[in-house]
Amino acid sequence: MWRDIDPRDDERERPDLSRASVGRSDDGASKRAESGDALTRDLDLPRGSTRVPVRDRDRWIDLRESEVRMLATAGAFRVVVASDLRDNRGRPASASNGELRTLREAGLVETRPYVIGRDRATLVTLTDRGRELLESHRTTDRDGAPQTYYAGFVKPRELSHDAQIYRAYERSAGRLKEKGSVVTRVVLDYELKRDYQRFLQDLKRERRGQEQDADRHAADVAEWAASRDLPVIDGHVHFPDVRIEYERPDGDRKVEDIEVVTPHYRGAYAAAKGRTGFSSYRISTGLGGRG
Repeated sequence: MWRDIDPRDDERERPDLSRASVGRSDDGASKRAESGDALTRDLDLPRGSTRVPVRDRDRWIDLRESEVRMLATAGAFRVVVASDLRDNRGRPASASNGELRTLREAGLVETRPYVIGRDRATLVTLTDRGRELLESHRTTDRDGAPQTYYAGFVKPRELSHDAQIYRAYERSAGRLKEKGSVVTRVVLDYELKRDYQRFLQDLKRERRGQEQDADRHAADVAEWAASRDLPVIDGHVHFPDVRIEYERPDGDRKVEDIEVVTPHYRGAYAAAKGRTGFSSYRISTGLGGRG
């Protein structure tokens, strides 16, 4: 599936990269899982069921649309359950065979066995090489912030929770599509919290040497949160697990914030989350929970 490049003659049998453009579709482009289009829209990578050569560092690797979608989904959500991904025939992906196994052997994804509740599962994340492949094939001709991709497993104690976020996204994206809306980008809490920390650091530098004013600080935080449609409850900014940015049929741009709720959400913490206005995706135990 992949071929090393001979450094003695880089032009020898060089594939035509124009075949891997976003506009190409050898079979009208797969229309399955269209909720994933937002995840791949920024990528100049193959469309359709026929594999096309793509440059990956010092080699060429053959990819088709379903494999690109697997990479983009794992990158956009950091961690997903393997069986939630779909291969070229619409079947659940398996780490032991098929396209997902090929991507793992190519060093583009990492898989890890895991138990979610009472169910055995395989989790998937991008490797640094997989993330680099996506980043190196971005297009830059679209307005708005680009889709962020992540690599590597983080926060081991939260993997069971985080692995459910893509499922919550699929349900919400499907509902939005039924209403004629188009999902344009997915934003994880990592990105929102990172922006918040940058804001606090900039604010600290700006106020350095000045007398601390708690009311003024709270007002600045509230203004920042309001500009990003984030709720402030009891003085704390609350972040959804995932934010879906979408465009309605009338062209109006909106966001839907989603929280994956587990049985561990209790007491004051659960009460605060209930006041955020986020859409809740409730899970019980294992992979059977639905919201």
